[in-house]
Amino acid sequence: MLNHPTLDKLHELRFTGMAKALTEQMALPDIDDLSFEERLGLLIDREATEREDRRLQTRLRQAKLKQNACIEDIDFKQSRGLDKSLVLDLAQCQWIKRHLNLLITGPTGVGKTWVACALAQKACREGFTSLYLRLPRLLQELPIAKGDGTYTRLLARLAKVDVLILDDWGLSKLIAEQRRDLLEILEDRHDTRSTIVTSQLPLDQWHHIIGDPTLADAILDRLVHNAYKINLKGESMRKNKSKLTAPTHSE
Repeated sequence: MLNHPTLDKLHELRFTGMAKALTEQMALPDIDDLSFEERLGLLIDREATEREDRRLQTRLRQAKLKQNACIEDIDFKQSRGLDKSLVLDLAQCQWIKRHLNLLITGPTGVGKTWVACALAQKACREGFTSLYLRLPRLLQELPIAKGDGTYTRLLARLAKVDVLILDDWGLSKLIAEQRRDLLEILEDRHDTRSTIVTSQLPLDQWHHIIGDPTLADAILDRLVHNAYKINLKGESMRKNKSKLTAPTHSE
C-alpha cells in the first residue's frame, strides 16, 4: 500500500491535519463509498481547520491576556451598568476594523479587565492580534528600552498590534518622559489600530492625571474622541465572590 509513504510525506511537508484525516479515513470500512474528490475535500478541510487552530493558539499565547475570559461567559445579570447590546455589538469586531478605541472605567473589582480581556480574546478568534499590558509596568519598561537600544523596536511592535489593552490607566500622575512616551504610542496607533484602556478614574479626571495641559490634549485627542465608552458601577465582584466562598459556622 502507498498509504504509509504518503503519510510520511504529509508529515515531512507539515500537513499534519491531512495526515490525521487520512489515517482516520483508512480506518473507516465504508470510506470507499466516497469519491476521490470528496475524500480530498475532507483532507483539505481538516488541514485548513488545524492550521487555523494553531494560528489562534499562537495569537492567544502572544496576547498574554491577564484573564482567561470570553464573551460567552460575561455575566450580564450583575447590576454594574454593563450594556449587553453594546458588548455584543463590540463582539462583532467591526470597531476593530474601523480602528476605534474602547475606554472602560469604574471602581476596582467590577470586571473592567475581565471585559477587556474577553473582547481581546474574541478579537483573536476573529483573526486579529491582541496584547495585554499594565500601563504602569509599560511606563517603567520604556526607559529601560531606551537604555538598551530596543525602544524603537518596542514602539514598532506596539504599533502593529490590532488590539492593545492598557490596563490600570491613571494609578499615578505622569511625569514628563511618560507623557511623551504615551503620546508616541498613541500617535503610532491613531486611526490605524484599536486600543482598550481600563481605569478606576472617570474620564473627566484623565486630563489632570496626565499633567501637562498641551500633551494631555494631544493624548486624549488620539484616544477619547473616537472611542466607545463603558462605565461600570457597583460593588467589587471579588468581594461578592469571597462572600459566596466564605465558610459558614453553625451556632
